[in-house]
Amino acid sequence: MTEHDAEPTAQRDQAHSGTGDDVARHGTGRDTARPETGRDAGRPGTDQDTDQDTGQNTGQDNGAQVSTGSETAGVPEAAIPELVIISGMSGAGRSTAAKCLEDLGWFVVDNLPPALIPTMVELGARSQGNVARIAVVVDVRGRRFFDNLRESLADLDTRGVTRRIVFLESSDEALVRRFESVRRPHPLQGDGRIVDGIAAERELLRELRGDADLVIDTSSLNVHELRAKMDAQFAGEEEPELRATVMSFGFKYGLPVDADLVADMRFLPNPHWVPELRPYTGLNEEVAAYVFNQPGAKEFLDRYAELLRLIAAGYRREGKRYVTIAIGCTGGKHRSVAMSEKLAARLAAEGVETVVVHRDMGRE
Repeated sequence: MTEHDAEPTAQRDQAHSGTGDDVARHGTGRDTARPETGRDAGRPGTDQDTDQDTGQNTGQDNGAQVSTGSETAGVPEAAIPELVIISGMSGAGRSTAAKCLEDLGWFVVDNLPPALIPTMVELGARSQGNVARIAVVVDVRGRRFFDNLRESLADLDTRGVTRRIVFLESSDEALVRRFESVRRPHPLQGDGRIVDGIAAERELLRELRGDADLVIDTSSLNVHELRAKMDAQFAGEEEPELRATVMSFGFKYGLPVDADLVADMRFLPNPHWVPELRPYTGLNEEVAAYVFNQPGAKEFLDRYAELLRLIAAGYRREGKRYVTIAIGCTGGKHRSVAMSEKLAARLAAEGVETVVVHRDMGRE
């Protein structure tokens, strides 16, 4: 790895509308339901990983009885989730690997105590197929829990749970360089040097590395190359999905800070100056018809959609999974709203999971 985790995500602005129609979702013909998740599940203390590992809230119940597979009452064998355990050296790219699986639809849990892994699998089995694939990041940050990993793996094997171990490896030189670049200590170095912490971690992980199903050496890999390796192993024949947010906004309220692409609709006549259209928004059929009857409106939609197809293909190749497309006009009420709706429908029809947000509609 030559760069650290900084995977951009498209943030959703809360729409301001009194009508409740300001956020519309466009289906893609694909089941995109995913469980609600939160961050930093199972963290016993401060995150010391230079990857800035993040995961999902597990909703742990420490009092749950651990049982999976055929021993789980009422749960068919086919309902047992697939399990991947991500581990390896601190700074070697665990969080990048975890985020890649999350983008591929896996339910990801960061730094879960190993003793709770069978419980997590059981909860997935009870989800009636909603949690079919679980990835758990296990590392030495929870050192007093780490000793339970061998017992948990044996328990899973006994119950017939399909599991794989992905181990992220890197050279001492690369790890030292990464820790120094972010000016953070190694979680095991204590009062010693970074190399002392790395040596201690290698010794703790030696047996787990020997049991790994997949070992990836990231010494000379950057973030995009590591994501490509994970995609090759876990994406199957499906192309990684791209998710788009199409956001209308008003220039007079400022540019959206999370926009990846911005288009300006102020080259079209403003319906605000048509008295009978002024009270309505771009969601109104008459307003939309007025906008798209103007010279250049339909041509813009066709050519911009074509340009986005080219950009989307490049984003997928580079491992970018989220994009925010901002469409602006003066007040974010008429032209940008109408164009955003049409553009989002085009993207959805082409298989892009799309959400449209009207940031400033209703502010006037």
